[in-house]
Amino acid sequence: MISKWMVTGLSTVLALSILVPTANADKLSELEQKQQEAQQQQSELNSGINEKAGQINQNASKLEQLAAKIADLNTQINDTQAKINNVQAQIDQTKVEIDELRKSIEELERKIAEREDLLEERARAIQLSGGSVDYVDVLLGANSFIDFIDRFSAVNTLIEADREIMRDQAADKELLAEQKAQVETKLAEQESRRSELVGLKASLDGQKKEQAGLVQNLEAEQQRLAAEKGSLENQRNEVIEISADLEQQIANEQARLAEIARKAEEERQRKLAAEKAAAEARAEAAAREEARAQAAREAEAARSAKASSAKAESVSTPKVERAAVSAPKEAVAAPSSNAMFIRPVSGRYSSGFGGRDIGAGAESHLGQDIANVTGTPISAAASGYVSYAGAMGGYGNVVILTHSINGQSYATVYAHMSAIKVSAGQAISQGQTVGLVGSTGRSTGPHLHFEVHIGSWNGARSNAVNPMNFF
Repeated sequence: MISKWMVTGLSTVLALSILVPTANADKLSELEQKQQEAQQQQSELNSGINEKAGQINQNASKLEQLAAKIADLNTQINDTQAKINNVQAQIDQTKVEIDELRKSIEELERKIAEREDLLEERARAIQLSGGSVDYVDVLLGANSFIDFIDRFSAVNTLIEADREIMRDQAADKELLAEQKAQVETKLAEQESRRSELVGLKASLDGQKKEQAGLVQNLEAEQQRLAAEKGSLENQRNEVIEISADLEQQIANEQARLAEIARKAEEERQRKLAAEKAAAEARAEAAAREEARAQAAREAEAARSAKASSAKAESVSTPKVERAAVSAPKEAVAAPSSNAMFIRPVSGRYSSGFGGRDIGAGAESHLGQDIANVTGTPISAAASGYVSYAGAMGGYGNVVILTHSINGQSYATVYAHMSAIKVSAGQAISQGQTVGLVGSTGRSTGPHLHFEVHIGSWNGARSNAVNPMNFF
């Protein structure tokens, strides 16, 4: 009869413990899902901001290179312009020389023309005299020796004059041709050099214009990237605010659920105590009834013995020992969440609570790692309910349980699971399997990462304590 009443009471309490947190944990699970989505969005926005910053830095480097190239082009353009000015000055000087040479040429041309006139005049005189001049007749026509000498000197002078005229004429014509060729060649070379320099300057100007266009495009791109980066930063700030708000809501909801769990635990303990008291009362009543029946049976036996023998009056009635009544056994209560935490999984302690370095730099390890093969069952360290079950960043597949023990709320975390065997809102008994050992999330091998938090679990894990203090 006692065990029947106990089973009935425990069934009622268990039904209440399942229904109450299940209805409330849905909201907590929804808030945690929203926070996870916000954190994912924040991570994506951070990646976008870093990408935009990288592009801005690359463009800034390109702008510096273009600025240096434009400065070099300006230097080349200035040098080329200086060369053009120098060549232009040479051209101007050559033109001055040409003007002076033109005067000299005009003078030579005048002399050549006079000589040609003289030669033509002499040619007509020769033609009128019969086509030739007989200098022998001139000499033989002398009247005296002195006259002969005079005639001979005159003839030599005429002949030498003709020769001089011809030599001067040939030399002047040669000089005229040479001067013209030199001046024309020099001017052509200078004009060609100037044309090359002008072409070079035009090319450099074109390059400078092209580089300036690239600079303008890059500056516009910088403005666009800066605007996009600013927009992403604004979105990230909004997401951070939303995430902080969600974290506060989660903390509030966890505190509320912990209070509900505490009250449910108190109610369960009260009901268990009432059931136990009722069972004990019923056991005592049954014992008293049994004692009365035993006394009645003993009295009836005594009367029967007295009536059957008259001699029995002279004989002392033997004392009949009263049968001892066994005290009812105390009902055994079912295990409760007041029990100490149990070790959640077997295996080797691979990393303790506190600072450590696993190759990625120093970090604070806020739990206890227990290594074992993949698939090893993981047990709940204490009775409670599931406040979260699913994937969570570096935790991989994780289950978070909330407990109420002696009026204090706790949270336990079971991370890196290969499989999850419970769902959010589910009531859990101490020792019940919540998942299997794995290596999901940020993990270097199959193990359970186990955390204990005094109070509700929060994203900052500010209330984590060493789990080894609770085993």
